[in-house]
Amino acid sequence: MDLTAQNISKTAPEAPMIDPFGRAITYLRVSVTDRCDFRCTYCMAEHMTFLPKKDLLSLEELDRLCSTFIDKGVRKIRLTGGEPLVRKNIMHLIGSLSRHIEADRLDELTLTTNGSQLARYAEELAACGIKRINVSLDTLDAEKFKTITRWGDLAQVLRGIDAAQKAGLHIKLNAVALKGFNDHEIPDMLRWAHGRGMDMTLIETMPMGEIDLDRTDQYLPLSMLRASLARQFTMTDIPYQTGGPARYVQIAETGGRLGFITPMTHNFCESCNRVRITCTGTLYMCLGQEDAADLREPLRASTDNALLSEAIDNAILRKPKGHDFIIDRRNNRPAVSRHMSVTGG
Repeated sequence: MDLTAQNISKTAPEAPMIDPFGRAITYLRVSVTDRCDFRCTYCMAEHMTFLPKKDLLSLEELDRLCSTFIDKGVRKIRLTGGEPLVRKNIMHLIGSLSRHIEADRLDELTLTTNGSQLARYAEELAACGIKRINVSLDTLDAEKFKTITRWGDLAQVLRGIDAAQKAGLHIKLNAVALKGFNDHEIPDMLRWAHGRGMDMTLIETMPMGEIDLDRTDQYLPLSMLRASLARQFTMTDIPYQTGGPARYVQIAETGGRLGFITPMTHNFCESCNRVRITCTGTLYMCLGQEDAADLREPLRASTDNALLSEAIDNAILRKPKGHDFIIDRRNNRPAVSRHMSVTGG
């Protein structure tokens, strides 16, 4: 399979996609698979039923879909999963999409990974023009790591991080803050990450999909965690941005940056520039809402992109102002029925 032979559109980029609230949509997150080699307790049930492989978009279709969004003004693409690096032949897609970076039609191509496959793919990722990646890592304790991921091996992930840094990739660690599990470990993780030149971002758990636990037992407001960290670290708000929803502080004691993603305590919807596509071609205009648009049908209905482009435009006009996430004892059902691994975060 050779995707790199596809031509880059010769037409000038269209006007930026603008949603009903005046926000330009310049960031696309693409789930290339709902499958994962971990079973993180806050993300999915242990015994998941994944999509039949026949329902997934082909790599060629994913490439065409991404390229159409680039034509329409997207400047950043993040590949997600599940775990994106378990998708068969995923490097063919990444290598093909890198042509848009070389042509200055895309500012950044990146991915979020659990790190399990990084030792295998790090050098190839760097060769494809990927400069930085996010690695999801919630603890540096091997036993706790096994508990939270169910199937994961911390040593394998750490080898992957080593390989990625050796290949020249910049890494940001993403940690979901979980009450009574890793909250007391965060300061040491922060020192470890910054000591290795990695930024770190803390994320509140989100009510997506049925899991085996009660999320009210896991949920830790980052406002509380930040107040706790302020007793150990000097934190200064900074305007640094990576295109996502994190708000960053500079840590004086370590010299590194710490981000906070707070969908529950302080949503980031006012500046949302993102839409998400699932591996089946469903476009979600908001992570925390059920409204979606099917792009697979117009993608397959014609060899040109007119129908696809029209479907995208109609969907962007339905992008909501924000999400309605709630976690408390009265609302312990998921806000949306799909698991995070379906949408890709």
